[in-house]
Amino acid sequence: MDRTDEHVQRWLPVLPDLDPDVEGAVTRMAHLTRHLRAVKERALADVDLPAHEYETLHALAGRGGRAAPSELAADLGMAPASITARVDALVRRGFVRRIPSSTDRRRVDVALTDAGRAAWRGALDVCGAEEQRLLGVLAPDERRLLSDLLRRVLLVAERPGA
Repeated sequence: MDRTDEHVQRWLPVLPDLDPDVEGAVTRMAHLTRHLRAVKERALADVDLPAHEYETLHALAGRGGRAAPSELAADLGMAPASITARVDALVRRGFVRRIPSSTDRRRVDVALTDAGRAAWRGALDVCGAEEQRLLGVLAPDERRLLSDLLRRVLLVAERPGA
């Protein structure tokens, strides 16, 4: 029995039409999200990396370590002009550098430096280790089933007009 089971049992007499499976799943997802967020915040603090800088390095790493500022802005859901301050801060820290574009002489790309990759990986590795620790209690086929079930739920949540 976990704390969510206790939560559901406390609420069933108050809300007799409560579906304990729905309440249990939603409450567990919320607890898990809070736990993983706290782990990420500690990992970022340990490597002295603000969340917005980590997100920018993460987006850059996801593009092979090099991207146009407009591409980073799109990945982060920001206005292109807003990315400049982030890039400036990361340049000052030595985590990225600006380099001429290889495809357009008028454009400047942002490239991840070794220091930037190390800072990003430091936080990423801590978060990934915790995810593996938690989901490691499941067999591979159970992890696949969980992922598939969550996909079905998220497809409904992401449907336009939801």
